[in-house]
Amino acid sequence: MKYLEVEPDAALDPTLRADLLDTWIGATDAGGAVGFTAPAPVELVAETLDEALGRVAAGLDVLGVLHNGSRYVGMGLLVTRGSALQSHWRTVLRVMVHPAHQGNGAGRLLMEGLRGSGVDLGLQQLQLTIRDGLSLEKFYQPLGYRIVGRHPRAILVAPGEYRDEIMFVQDL
Repeated sequence: MKYLEVEPDAALDPTLRADLLDTWIGATDAGGAVGFTAPAPVELVAETLDEALGRVAAGLDVLGVLHNGSRYVGMGLLVTRGSALQSHWRTVLRVMVHPAHQGNGAGRLLMEGLRGSGVDLGLQQLQLTIRDGLSLEKFYQPLGYRIVGRHPRAILVAPGEYRDEIMFVQDL
């Protein structure tokens, strides 16, 4: 398994898109907190992926991926807010590993790669949020992220069913 940073001119590659869409649908259907709930709404996931890949192609955001030698099996984005006042940090977004490749350190490899991409950009901080209730703190805290806030009931996963959003920051 290898971490790669996707160059802007490669962000619209159809093979990359197909593999990442498959990963995103698989992660969602396995219960992952990656923007949607199971069953994955394929058209909405595809639309969201296309928007993200477009931002990477435009040079706005950074896409880090995991490649297992035959296909892309993980992804994460470093998303800019576009303000000069916030140019020293990025949001880590859409972190996921295909369920067939989870549990073997792939997520850690992906996060270490994203951290390295942030360092290469000269960033001072990375920020991310998680959906409460899935014990994701146990994954991110050992990687150097610390909780800096909580937004109660920020995420509506089903009618009348809310989750808190927890904000983490890591200094680089």
